[in-house]
Amino acid sequence: MSIFGRPTFSSAGYAAFRPSYPATLFNRVLAFHNAGVSSPTSGGALLDLGCGHGLIARALAPSFASVVALDPSAGMVEQARKLTSDPKITIRQGKAEDLSFLPNDSVECVVAGQAAHWFDYSKAWPELARVVKRGGTLAFWGYKDHAIVGQPETTPIFNKFIYGEEEAGPMPNGVESMARFWELPGRDILRDSYRNITPPGTDWEAVTRIAWDPDRKTCDISSVPEEALWQRKTLKLGELEGYVRTFSAFSGWQSAYPDKKSRAEGGEGDVIDLLFDEVVAAVPEWKACDEWKEVKVDTVWGTVILMAKRL
Repeated sequence: MSIFGRPTFSSAGYAAFRPSYPATLFNRVLAFHNAGVSSPTSGGALLDLGCGHGLIARALAPSFASVVALDPSAGMVEQARKLTSDPKITIRQGKAEDLSFLPNDSVECVVAGQAAHWFDYSKAWPELARVVKRGGTLAFWGYKDHAIVGQPETTPIFNKFIYGEEEAGPMPNGVESMARFWELPGRDILRDSYRNITPPGTDWEAVTRIAWDPDRKTCDISSVPEEALWQRKTLKLGELEGYVRTFSAFSGWQSAYPDKKSRAEGGEGDVIDLLFDEVVAAVPEWKACDEWKEVKVDTVWGTVILMAKRL
């Protein structure tokens, strides 16, 4: 996750524009955690790995006696501390691969939202098996590759600028896409719905994976099961632009092209400006709108939830 510590990465922007998680997601995680427990209580410790700005820690804190939230980025930790006032939540800099500060069998539940694809599991699995008590649970989830419902013509444009796909034609003005700036294999693991993340059978049971990807050809969600469609937001196009600017690949692109300033910074336009030029031009109603950033769009993301119970 080194890119999140770069000077070009905005932790404040991440907190402002990343989509939040709905109560339905947290309820599903807690239902799995409490399965088989006759009288669930607000007890035990929660460990939040890759906590970012602390959103998950704050949301789940009422269900646990204490929460430890870790993130390897000093900027993220600072942002999380600014936004968190609950005294039961401890926020510290750290990684999933080194939990040496935690005693054996001290954690009831470990979670990771939009972070599990970055872990080195050769080190993380032994640490998690050590600190999560028997009967405890893990829940890792992520979202990826958004689509605008009812506007499938925009999908190839996003894929061109984000992943270098050529269905929508060449990049404008010789500008490079963000494709080579994704940190791998992390991004590939997320796009493949965590199929490469396999809790060891010697330590974990009841492994459950729920994954869904939007139909890129139609952007139709009419038949999607509710349990998979948990990351859906109505956004203004300007907010969607802000979200794309939180991509780690965009931070890498900025580092490679420091002279390519955004129009908001007084420049001629960066890769995100050019991306949204084409997105807006693809929809006549948006193109005719003087304030296209105010246009509201129904946005969905591909999702995955991976859960397991400690043996």
